[in-house]
Amino acid sequence: MQVAARIREIVEQREPWLRALPPHQLTRREPDRWSAKQILGHLIDSASNNHQRFVRAQLADSLTSPGYEQISWNRVQAYHDAPWPVLAALWANYNLHLAHIIERITPEHAGKLVTVGDRTPITLAALVEDYLRHLEHHLRQLDQHLDCGT
Repeated sequence: MQVAARIREIVEQREPWLRALPPHQLTRREPDRWSAKQILGHLIDSASNNHQRFVRAQLADSLTSPGYEQISWNRVQAYHDAPWPVLAALWANYNLHLAHIIERITPEHAGKLVTVGDRTPITLAALVEDYLRHLEHHLRQLDQHLDCGT
């Protein structure tokens, strides 16, 4: 799948950039906004939840998966206080693993239906594409967050 190649490209471009970010930019927050650490933590949670979906959907006729409470997950895991090098490495490696899984999804499995929370069912292929869109959206959000704080 082309999504896997795009995820690898993103990781290759972004991992060195993430590791080089100055510490003072990582924890800066505006009211009702996440810090850079919290944005990356959200992307780790997205990878974690979608990892389960990508695998489980291939093992069943159809899959119903719960959504998750993004704000609560971020708070409970205390991403804002976590070491940045650990977050950057976890994000990069988790996405490389997802790319590995995604490129092995067969056409037969790509058409299986997945329901996330109370959303309308979509195919596994559409869920994979949505994951990439979500990843790119939050990386743009991270760019904007860092641009306004330099």
